[in-house]
Amino acid sequence: MGIFTLPPKPPRADLDLESLLRGDATQSPVQRFRRALAAEWFPQSGVQLTWPHAETDWAATLEDVTACYLRMAYEIATREPLLIVHPRPEEVRALLEKQLPLRATQNILYAACETNDTWARDHAFLTVVGTGKPELLDFCFNGWGGKFPAEKDNAINRQLFDSGLLRGTYVSHLDFELEGGSIESDGRGTLLTTSACLQNPNRQHTTDRAQLETLLCEWFSASNVLWLDHGALAGDDTDSHIDTLARLCPDRTILYVRQDDEADEHYASLKKMEEQLQTFRDSEGQPFTLVSLPLPDAIIEAGERLPATYANYLVLNRAILLPVYGQPAKDEQARRTVQSVFPKYDVVPIDCRALIRQHGSLHCATMQYPRGVMLKPSEQKA
Repeated sequence: MGIFTLPPKPPRADLDLESLLRGDATQSPVQRFRRALAAEWFPQSGVQLTWPHAETDWAATLEDVTACYLRMAYEIATREPLLIVHPRPEEVRALLEKQLPLRATQNILYAACETNDTWARDHAFLTVVGTGKPELLDFCFNGWGGKFPAEKDNAINRQLFDSGLLRGTYVSHLDFELEGGSIESDGRGTLLTTSACLQNPNRQHTTDRAQLETLLCEWFSASNVLWLDHGALAGDDTDSHIDTLARLCPDRTILYVRQDDEADEHYASLKKMEEQLQTFRDSEGQPFTLVSLPLPDAIIEAGERLPATYANYLVLNRAILLPVYGQPAKDEQARRTVQSVFPKYDVVPIDCRALIRQHGSLHCATMQYPRGVMLKPSEQKA
């Protein structure tokens, strides 16, 4: 990783859980962790998309957002299994079989579920892995603090588990509101989150940081919770989800959003965020390498700035799907930056201007499942 590596070079974070599962964790400095919320770069069994339809907020822009989902579906399903959730999955199957090649369509699972919206990152399972069965943690999704209807989305996980499409142990935390976009894990004991979201009274029964840390460490076997107290994007409905601002990466690295234009409304808060990130240490007390991503130029619609961010990328088994926004110079700068942090991955840009119209981007629309969780498409019963 060249200039982005801290000396001495630490063990690769994406191999630690591999060693743990093989039973040779004696070689790992994190052998004390028997289970962990899987890092996104942990080997995956597949990815979930909850597909848009006319009964969602996408009705007015359904053609544009469907084109974006088709591109995501192609890039995912040509690399690993894809699970598509939709109230009428045969409609989606017919569309995909018309638009995508066989090598993609034969790698897709379908599930029939009523849905309010499409943000799989926030209503899907959070998966804890270790030496036993994967644990599928089902938290309550309340539409980002009651802003939007969510009762149908909140029922998807149980339906998926009961259908047999996902393997593991079902663990209910439906008495607690927690979205996947609000928390990052390095798989080695460190969690990264924001106080603006997790301590927001519209989410949890408690806003006490110590109590929240106790719960997070218990549920995810973490020993180190890092709280970002600064940073927010205009137009963001989520109360500052971490996946819009800063992302944990292999080799003790954090990719984060930076704004160098002092005239921009985000400059002051993102500068304070950067300063706080510089103080963070991992579960072993080691500092992180910080690598900055540019903030896209302002995208305004109906007088409102939309929350465009390059931090909202998705890690696949061998590729990174990177949201881009029709800004060639900054899009390419972001691609090169992500490539420098993930040198062995293909970095695939996907135009997400349609997605941000509903205030989310690529990572928000997806949820990865670690190895051993999702069925293979060939295993799905007709």
